[in-house]
Amino acid sequence: MAYFLLRLSPPRSSFPFDATEVEKALFAEHAGYWLDKAGRGEAIAVGPVFDATGTWGLALVEAENESEANRLGEADPVIRAEAGFAYTIASIPSLILRQP
Repeated sequence: MAYFLLRLSPPRSSFPFDATEVEKALFAEHAGYWLDKAGRGEAIAVGPVFDATGTWGLALVEAENESEANRLGEADPVIRAEAGFAYTIASIPSLILRQP
């Protein structure tokens, strides 16, 4: 297995502070999707990142390969809805994980 960072770019720089009701509902589906992936062990960590460049989403995943990591992103409800969100994927060649 390998590790990948999926970075979710929002549809506009002011998101999520001006999210529409449709986007809020879509994000509830997005959260449910990633909660399921975390429960199955595919997602290690998922959440919003607020930095100086703006808000973006982080999904740290474990997958067989980049193609499988890409499929995880493509199946996200916010991507399937074609609502202006997009993932970029970066390989993580080495990762130190906290031990249980």
